[in-house]
Amino acid sequence: MTADSWFDVASSACLLIGALLSLAAGIGLLRFPDALSRMHAATKPQIAGLAFILLAIALEQRNWGTISTLFLVMLFQMLTAPVAAHMVGRAAYRTRHLRRELLLTDELADVVDRASHDLATDPAKRPE
Repeated sequence: MTADSWFDVASSACLLIGALLSLAAGIGLLRFPDALSRMHAATKPQIAGLAFILLAIALEQRNWGTISTLFLVMLFQMLTAPVAAHMVGRAAYRTRHLRRELLLTDELADVVDRASHDLATDPAKRPE
């Protein structure tokens, strides 16, 4: 086998793995019971799936222009996905769109209760 054949095989394998991980993320979004579980399914396998798909493209193209663009795509995805998941998780917690019996530890309860109490006692702290 030539070097190009090996790159084609590796690219195909990465593409298949990325597609399966992205499919797992989609199935998790549909099947998981609450917002926090869905948030996990939307970030973990989706980021890994994207990484494998971008790696497959990089192995197939093998030029610096494409690889640098793919690196930026992955960088921005890795910077924005955790922030988005954090915001969705906080919003789901505050609006009670979660199953509390699935939480092992509720570290956010004290913070939310304290913030609610501060807003109730001091109206000047309310956001406008």
